[in-house]
Amino acid sequence: MAEKSFKYIIVGGGVSAGYAAREFEKQGVKPNELAIISKEAVAPYERPALSKGYLFPEGTARLPGFHVCVGSGGERLAPEWYKEKGITLILSTEIIKADLPSKTLKSAAGDTFKYEVLIIATGSTVFRLENFGIQGADAKNIFYLREIADADKLVEAIKSKKNGKAVVVGGGYIGLELSAALKINNFDVSMVYPDPWCMPRLFTADLAAFYEAYYTKKGVNIIKGTAAAGFVSNEKGEVKEVKLKNDRVMEADIVVVGVGAKPLINLFTGQLEEDKGGIKTDAFFKTSVDNVYAIGDVATFPMKMYGDIRRVEHVDHSRKSAEQAVKAIFAKEQGKEIGAYEYLPYFYSRSFDLSWQFFGDNVGEAVIYGNRDPASEKPKFGTYWIKDSKVVGAFLEGGTPEENKAISNVAKKQPTAPTPDSLATEGVQFACKI
Repeated sequence: MAEKSFKYIIVGGGVSAGYAAREFEKQGVKPNELAIISKEAVAPYERPALSKGYLFPEGTARLPGFHVCVGSGGERLAPEWYKEKGITLILSTEIIKADLPSKTLKSAAGDTFKYEVLIIATGSTVFRLENFGIQGADAKNIFYLREIADADKLVEAIKSKKNGKAVVVGGGYIGLELSAALKINNFDVSMVYPDPWCMPRLFTADLAAFYEAYYTKKGVNIIKGTAAAGFVSNEKGEVKEVKLKNDRVMEADIVVVGVGAKPLINLFTGQLEEDKGGIKTDAFFKTSVDNVYAIGDVATFPMKMYGDIRRVEHVDHSRKSAEQAVKAIFAKEQGKEIGAYEYLPYFYSRSFDLSWQFFGDNVGEAVIYGNRDPASEKPKFGTYWIKDSKVVGAFLEGGTPEENKAISNVAKKQPTAPTPDSLATEGVQFACKI
C-alpha cells in the first residue's frame, strides 16, 4: 500500500480543519507541506447549515455554497482553493490507527501517512440509540445528523414521506432546530425528551417555557419527562411506531434522534493525556506529546476567563481554536511567542422566526427580562446571570447586531451587577451602556 509524507497533517475534515487550512495559508505554508485527511467525501463545510438551511423546502442551502469559511463572513474555500494553495485534500479516507511515537497514521484502505506535526480535528460522533440497547433502533428511517451524508438521507426521507409524521427524540440544540425544520416541511412533528424542559444545559425554566410555548403554537407536539423505549417497523423494515417509556405509542414515518455526542478520540487513547472526556491541551492546543495538537470538540483546554479547564462543542470554538493552534505552530518554528487562548463561550441558534445568542457562563442567579409572549409578533427578551455580584453571562432573543455585540461585551467585562429588579427593568439597555 502507498506511503505518503507531509510536514503537517490535519486528521479530520470538519469546520476546524477548514479554518486551520486558511490559517496555514495565511502563515505561509508551502505547497505540498499540508494535508487534510477526512472520512467525508467533500471539502470542509460549515456544519451548522445541516440542521438549518440544508433542510428548508425553499431557499435551500447546498454545497458549494456553505464551504468554510463563509459562516464567519470569510472567503468560501471550495475544493479548487486547496488545489491552488498546494494543500492536499485526502477525502473519503478513514484513519483507523495512529501511532504517535513513529508519527504514522494508517487508513482503512491500508495506506500509511507520515507527518512531522499532527493536528487532531476529529470532532464528535453522535450517540446512537442502538448503543443503549433500545429495541428496534436499527429500523429504516431513523436518522441522526452529524455529516452531510446524514443530511442527504434525511432530505430524501422528507421528500418520500411528504406531509407525514415525524418524531424527534431529544430536546437540545438538534431537537429544537430539526423540529422546526420538519414543521416548515409540513410534517406533523412531536418532540420527545426526558428532561423537565428543553435545552436544560443552557436554558432556565423561564427561558424554556417561552420556546416550548412558541413551538406548541407552531404546531409542534412537545412530550416531556419521557424517552424512546423501542421502535416498531413495518414489513419494509421502516419505522412506523415509537414506544415511549410512559407506555405511550407514537405513529412515525420519520424519527430523528439528537441525544448528544461524544468526542472522537479513541485513536489516541493511551497515547495522550485526557481530561473531561477530551484530549488535554495547553492554551496553544498543544497536547502532552510534542508536535501533536488537538482542536475543536476534542480539546480540553484552559478557560482563562474562568480559571478552569473545559471542553466546548461549538462551531465558534472550532474556528478559533484552529486558528490559535496554527499560529502557535508557526510561532514555535520561528522562535516567537503568541498570547494564550482567550475564549468567551458563545452559543446561538435560529429556528422559525426566532434567533438567540448567548455569551459567557450560565451560572449563579438568573434575571429574566423583556417580552416573552409567544403570541407576540416579535418577542424580545433576555437573561443575565449574576455570580459573586458580577454579570457573568447574557442571553438575548431577537436582538439587533448592536445589541448582540453589547451582551457579548458584558459577558467579557463582567461588570458589577445592579439589583436583580433594576437589571430586569433596564433589560438589554444595561448591556448597551457598558
